[in-house]
Amino acid sequence: MKNLLKLLPCPARLASLTLIATLLLAGAANASDYKAPRTSHGHPNLQGIWDFRTLTPLERPKAFGDKAVFTKEEAEAFRQQAVSRNDVDNQGDIPATFDVEAAYNSFWWDFGTEINEDRRTSLIVDPANGRVPALTAEAMAGMKESQKRIPPVREIGSLGMTSFRPAGPEYLGLSERCLLGFNAGPPLMPSAYNNNLRIVQTPDHVVLVTEMVHTARIVPLDGSPHLPAEMTEWSGDSRGHWEGDTLVVTTTNFTDKIPAFQMPFSIDNPTMSGAVGTGKTLKLVEKFTRVGEARIAYEYTVTDPQTFTAPFTAVIPLKASENQMFEYACHEGNYAMAGMLKGARQMEKEAMAAK
Repeated sequence: MKNLLKLLPCPARLASLTLIATLLLAGAANASDYKAPRTSHGHPNLQGIWDFRTLTPLERPKAFGDKAVFTKEEAEAFRQQAVSRNDVDNQGDIPATFDVEAAYNSFWWDFGTEINEDRRTSLIVDPANGRVPALTAEAMAGMKESQKRIPPVREIGSLGMTSFRPAGPEYLGLSERCLLGFNAGPPLMPSAYNNNLRIVQTPDHVVLVTEMVHTARIVPLDGSPHLPAEMTEWSGDSRGHWEGDTLVVTTTNFTDKIPAFQMPFSIDNPTMSGAVGTGKTLKLVEKFTRVGEARIAYEYTVTDPQTFTAPFTAVIPLKASENQMFEYACHEGNYAMAGMLKGARQMEKEAMAAK
C-alpha cells in the first residue's frame, strides 16, 4: 500500500490517505456500509455535542520517520508519555510565571488520555510525512518581525516570577482578549481544555458552536456567494454544501489580524510554535462525515500561499458526548484588561523612579 500511494499523483494520494483515515476512524470492517441517521429534511444528522480531545500530535514526531501508524505497543507507550507530560502535578514545584502550564494544577487541564483509535502518528494525513509544510520566506520574515512586538518582561521578587508589560491591548493574544478561543479555530485544534463542538442543523443552515469563547459560525447552505473581499471576519466567512453524505464548509475572508494557523508547541519544531502568517490569503475547507453512531470524521485542508509552501490536510475524530456544553464566560478581555494595562503603566513608573 505504501509503495502504491507513492505512485499516485498528489490529489489521488490525498484521497487515498483520507479514505484510509476515515475507515480506520470508523473502527469496523464494514465501516463503508454505515448509514448515517437522517434529519427530517433528509441530510445526514450531525447534530449534538462532539468531543475533539486527542493526544495524537498534529505533526508526526521526527523520531518516527515514515511510520504513519503505531503498533499497539508503541501507541500505548506514546500515550503514557503524553499523559505524564501533561500532568503538571507531577512536575514538582514550579513558580507561577506567565507560563499558564505552571500557574494551574492538573485539575484544570483536559487534554484527554487517549490517542486516535486509528493509531496514526499524526493528525496530518497529507503531506505523507505527517508534517506541516515549510513556511514561505514572507511568513518567516513576518515571524521575526512579530518577535519584536513581544511585551517586555521583568522579574518580580525572588520566586522567579515574571510579568508582562504590554504597551496596549493589541500586544495581548486574541484569546486573552476574549476575541477567539485558542482551540476553536477554525480549524479545530485539540488543546488544553474545552475541546467541544456543538452542531445544529436546519434545512438551509448549519451552526458550529465551539465551547472555547462560545464562538458560533452560522454556515448558509443555500449556495449564496461569499462576502465581498473587503469584508473580513474574525472566524472568516463560511459557506457549506453537501457532497453525498459529507458536509463541506469552505471559509474565506479571514481578517489579517488573526494568524493563518496556530501551531501547537512542538519539541521537534519549537521555532514554528505559535501564530504563523496572517489570515489575509487563508482558505480553509472542512469536511464532516458521520462514520459511526458516536463518531464524525472531521477533515480540514489549509491553503495559504503567503504562509505555507503547500497545502496540508488533517483528520480529527469527533466523539459523541453526553455532557452538556455551558457558556464559556471569558472575562480576561472584559474585566482584567484594564487591570493588566494599569499594572503595566505602574511598573513603568516604578522603573523610571528607580532610575
